[in-house]
Amino acid sequence: MHVDLVSEAQHDSLIELLAELHAFYNEGARVPRELVREHLLGNLLAPGSPHQLVVASTDARTVVGLAAITWVFSLVDFAPEQRRHCQLKELYVKSGHRSAGAGRALMAWVAARAVAQGCQRIDWPVKATNARGIAFYEGLGAFRVTERLSYRLLQPALGELAAFTAPA
Repeated sequence: MHVDLVSEAQHDSLIELLAELHAFYNEGARVPRELVREHLLGNLLAPGSPHQLVVASTDARTVVGLAAITWVFSLVDFAPEQRRHCQLKELYVKSGHRSAGAGRALMAWVAARAVAQGCQRIDWPVKATNARGIAFYEGLGAFRVTERLSYRLLQPALGELAAFTAPA
């Protein structure tokens, strides 16, 4: 198992993994491969993208796992040893490769990079119904942040809020 930032030779395999990830979150929905490629190259890997895509691979071209990370500076912790955090946006291992070490290898790579970047922590969300993922994370030594909740604002409420004009 090899873990590193995604290479150009791995793009096609990563597109397949991203399509599987889409189906995981959208109960079997299919997405056109070209749409995934456009998003990968035009957004996720574009210059200026905040994401770094880390992949676990079985060979130079075959991606079996993905970790998407960003670096975040705290707005409330100012001490040098507390101000930088790693945000794990996504961790996903292809269905046929789970429980074979890819997830742990990805998390170890991310942890090593976070420590090298001066981070004291890694934060990430997990789907509340993902019991297997939760057990995996807790097995790494992670814990639930009970004082935090996640919120989402969708259309039409998003548009309504965007149209709000503050009183003068």
